[in-house]
Amino acid sequence: MVSFGSKALPSRRHKTHNLTEDNLMAGEDNSYGRRKKDTRRKAAKGHREFEGDHRQKGLSGWGPDGTVKPEKPFKHKNTSEPKTYHLRKQVDPEMAKYFSEIANVIEGKEVDLEERSVICGNALEEARGKELELATDYIISHTLQALLEGCDVDHLCRFLQSCAKDFPYIAMDRSGSHVAETALKSLSLHLQDKESYTLVEETLATICKVIVVNPVDVMCNCYGSHVIRSLLCLCKGVPLDSPEFHATKSSTVLAERLNFRPPQLDGNGVLHQQGLPELLKFFVLEMFKCAQKDIAILQVEQYSSLVLQTVLKLLAGHDEELWHIIPLLLGCKKKNSKEGNFIEIDEVRNIVDLMKETAFSHLMEVILEVAPETLYDEIFTKVFRNSLFEVSSHHCGNFAVQALVSHARCQGQVESIWEELGPKFKDLLEMGRSGVIASLLAASQRLDTHAQKCCQALAAAVCPANEPPKCIVPRILFLESYLCCEDKSKWTWPRGVKMHVLGSLILQTVFKCLSGFIQPYISSITSMETDHVLEAAKDAGGARVIEAFLSSNASKKHKQRLVVKLRGHFGELAMHPSGSFTVEKCFTACNVSLRETIMHELLAVRTELSKTKHGPHLLRRLDVDRFAAWPDQWRLKQSSKESAYKDFYATFGSKETQSSKTDSFVDPSYHSSHPNSVKAMRKEIDQCLASVTKLNVSGHKRHPEGAEQGSEKFSKQALDEDVLKIKNKESKKKKNYGSIEHATAAARDKEPSQSVDKMEKKRSRKDGLSKPFTKKLKV
Repeated sequence: MVSFGSKALPSRRHKTHNLTEDNLMAGEDNSYGRRKKDTRRKAAKGHREFEGDHRQKGLSGWGPDGTVKPEKPFKHKNTSEPKTYHLRKQVDPEMAKYFSEIANVIEGKEVDLEERSVICGNALEEARGKELELATDYIISHTLQALLEGCDVDHLCRFLQSCAKDFPYIAMDRSGSHVAETALKSLSLHLQDKESYTLVEETLATICKVIVVNPVDVMCNCYGSHVIRSLLCLCKGVPLDSPEFHATKSSTVLAERLNFRPPQLDGNGVLHQQGLPELLKFFVLEMFKCAQKDIAILQVEQYSSLVLQTVLKLLAGHDEELWHIIPLLLGCKKKNSKEGNFIEIDEVRNIVDLMKETAFSHLMEVILEVAPETLYDEIFTKVFRNSLFEVSSHHCGNFAVQALVSHARCQGQVESIWEELGPKFKDLLEMGRSGVIASLLAASQRLDTHAQKCCQALAAAVCPANEPPKCIVPRILFLESYLCCEDKSKWTWPRGVKMHVLGSLILQTVFKCLSGFIQPYISSITSMETDHVLEAAKDAGGARVIEAFLSSNASKKHKQRLVVKLRGHFGELAMHPSGSFTVEKCFTACNVSLRETIMHELLAVRTELSKTKHGPHLLRRLDVDRFAAWPDQWRLKQSSKESAYKDFYATFGSKETQSSKTDSFVDPSYHSSHPNSVKAMRKEIDQCLASVTKLNVSGHKRHPEGAEQGSEKFSKQALDEDVLKIKNKESKKKKNYGSIEHATAAARDKEPSQSVDKMEKKRSRKDGLSKPFTKKLKV
């Protein structure tokens, strides 16, 4: 073993053994047997060179003679164009032996951080001029990754500048792409250092200038496209592995389109670091300039489409650049124009046909998401209008229509979409294009137009006029099962079948609408059989539909009709993670009598429930421990919360909301069972609570869950202050306040261990009422 001191320059000329590259690939060197880094890359068996596997499976841009070539021919590409091939040299055995020893050293625990940096830097100096063959070697590429992570910024930049001319070939290799991305990730850390900023910028500029000479091959390569996306993210100043800019999950996109989460490209939730905006602009514009003649390839190729999507997402909000790029991506021949006429009539048919290609449909989704308003309006008017149903009927094109609807800018656009697609709801459902309907429902709700018409059309599509409306919700919950049924009039609730994901999302969107628009849906869900309601509550999608209904502005009477059907099963539901949310929503929606029923059922499973991950949170939210120890005080707290809710909605709620809150949570029988003195004390507490609420809740948004949490804190604080007032009054005027003294004494009898004052303060701390918040209320 060669000794690598902190001042010694490691050399591959020390002590050469008969250790060849064949031995390394066969695993005869035990040092590589311990390597677990980057297990996504598997060695090719039976081949000395890693690229042998590429030739067999067609996964690389390397040819059988060691040259770089395109992965596959494209149907739009001119195959007569001459190609530049690059001959890669094999790693000589002496160099392989040297890096094998380097790997053993840097993996050892005895090397400190400073010494490791020196060793990594010296090893990278030895690699100068041979970066391509080393980076594309399966074994040595792992070592290079470790060296690039451990070296200082000077050696890192020298390595990249030395291999800049070969960077595209490294990026297009299965092993080399990991080396390239590791180098970029290390650069992103040094980019935040002001002293290294200029050096990093020069290094990246050198790489970008090489790539833009022939960007199409790199963009269309499965490995190269990933490296380019990382390079673009680095220039923008966002994390290299950010899912918002690399590849967004379909579930995330769907949640945004249905208004269940805010858009990601508005800047929320993305950590922006120091970037290179001018270099990004140069890189993108030059890349498009050089690739303009091959735009037909980039439109339909899978990997280039991913690069183009990343470019558009990174430039969101930069209208000048988008006005230049988007017309090119659409294949428009007219140059940049902001006058709203860059799409020629003879180009429209080609764009419509392109949306039926998988890669371009994904690209069009992002174009519609980031396009400036004027540009979006022209695409909407010239490309989609009068073609919406045609494109929606296609298995790829319908996703572009979903994006178009979800990003509609004004009510007029939603109205135009409704005129074309509204009468076709039944046809769209039968073709399996329910996503288009869901997007239109969400857009109509977001822009406050045609929501009632959309709900009516959906109900008519699943429930003919000659059938009762109670079948609407069950059929949408099992949308796929219903649509596959030959005789739909004889369809029945299927047992043991998972509920349709998109169907449940559609119902959640429907229940966000005003209750006047969705009466058939309210009637349907409240008419469901008891065992069907229970089965829905146990299904993840069905449970969210029930929660959406209980959170809607439907009347308390209708909500309690549904909650009653779950009586006897609240403990069973609470044991499931998704069911616990349903139990909490049921608790919020019903009166005190039903709430006590829920509490008794939860007490029966409290021990088992407390052992689950979600159980302690549910028990704390519903205050089960207080109910078990002091049920009367728990009822008093519920009454105080109801009083605060009434005042809150009376002050801040809309007319629709106020009308839906007229039904009281509190069971009247409870009031009549207590003496007048307790009634007087409760009335005084409620008045105090209402005044505190009016003073402090004015800055809060009107969200039911937030209001409940805030009201709970107000009720606790109000109880503390009220009891203190009562005690002060007792000490000063015992004769005049005999009834209050009697009520306080009764409270002490129920809690003999501690005084009411101390017990309430202790509960306030136990329930998580923070000291700063308490001080704020007292002030």
